[in-house]
Amino acid sequence: MHIRSQNAPRFALPGLDVVGLAAPSRGARETCAWRLTLAPGTSGTPHAVDREEIFVAVAGRAMATVGDRTFALESGDALVVPAERTFALANPHGEPFEAIAVLPVGGRARYGDQPSFSPPWTE
Repeated sequence: MHIRSQNAPRFALPGLDVVGLAAPSRGARETCAWRLTLAPGTSGTPHAVDREEIFVAVAGRAMATVGDRTFALESGDALVVPAERTFALANPHGEPFEAIAVLPVGGRARYGDQPSFSPPWTE
């Protein structure tokens, strides 16, 4: 299946834009992928995912907090977040941060004690 970026669904949250690439609704059976852009000055929102999630930085810089560790991400870096580990991505810098994220199909996110949910770009 060929998914053209201009035809991919887009999702906007405060400080975060997501382009849904691979997902079950777009032909993927095992792995979801999306492109995310964090606006400059965006603070991170702590959350956890029930499956391993991987981010590959493609432009800009960001700060990732995974558990009690914080990492500086730059273009070309990868971040592997273990399942069920609380993490947040923030962009305290003056330029947008862009990354490709991948997650197994069926992965669910959770904020604190709230019920888990399937992010819309993974459906």
